[in-house]
Amino acid sequence: MAKNDMLGESLWDAYSDKVTTLMNNPQHQGEIFPEEAEEHGNKLIVADFGAESCGDAVRLYWEIDPKDDKIVNSKFKSFGCGTAIASSDVMTELCIGKTVQEAVKITNIDVELALRDDPETPAVPPQKMHCSVMAYDVIKKAAGMYLGVDEESFETEIIVCECARVSLTTLQEVIRINDLTTVEQITDYTKAGGFCKSCIKPGGHEDREYYLVDILADTRKEMDAEKMAAAADAGLAGDFETMTLVQKIKAIDAVVDENIRQFLVMDGGDMEVIDVKSSDENIDVYIRYLGACNGCASSSTGTLYAIEASLKEKLSQKIRVLPI
Repeated sequence: MAKNDMLGESLWDAYSDKVTTLMNNPQHQGEIFPEEAEEHGNKLIVADFGAESCGDAVRLYWEIDPKDDKIVNSKFKSFGCGTAIASSDVMTELCIGKTVQEAVKITNIDVELALRDDPETPAVPPQKMHCSVMAYDVIKKAAGMYLGVDEESFETEIIVCECARVSLTTLQEVIRINDLTTVEQITDYTKAGGFCKSCIKPGGHEDREYYLVDILADTRKEMDAEKMAAAADAGLAGDFETMTLVQKIKAIDAVVDENIRQFLVMDGGDMEVIDVKSSDENIDVYIRYLGACNGCASSSTGTLYAIEASLKEKLSQKIRVLPI
């Protein structure tokens, strides 16, 4: 795949080595013919799925041993971008050796994680995350054909975005795995909210049970609570004044994450702790504002007061917050 087929040379760095390799050299691309499956005494399933949102399509071939429902061979054809090819290739590989009942449990999150070079770095830029969702959907289509059931019967998840077919669990996992802080980032990674927009917040053309703004807020709140619990388990929630410098910074970050950071991020800003210096009278916390917070009028008034008040309440009344 040529570099000019993407959005620019710099975007190469946004793709894992596994993705760029499989774009040009997929391991499972091809067809399985009926005569081949019949010769082995197996059943052939051919399932097609197309994503209306981007025009990509994938055809999945399963050769299944009817004695134990095991997928003994699988191939695919992808009509779409390089990321769709790489996602389909990994999806196909994940299916081989599994029973149909096991394969249907493979999710788009599993596909994306399998494409990563390391567990912490996303395999593709956010606007390409939807390609793994297509791989997930074609598996359900194939399983429904083999078992003679409606593919929707496999849908045990709550679907939040009907347009992109993104579930509540997928959204929560993507927010956690990629530490997302805005609805725009969620849309970039999953395509949820990118079409009719009814699932973003109340007031769209149809009412929804779940909205992205609420899912993001609730998940971030859970993540912050978990950070605080982890800090407590590590002994960071003890006597703040006797902590080491590293412990103090971690404890401050935990309080900011729980009480302050989400509001800064919503306004396009953030903050970081630069240093902590203690004296008999005060514990001075030096911070630096980032993004829109840098130079904002309230950064020296209301925002500063809120940060200092939270740290005093949670950690020590001796704390003073000093922006630099």
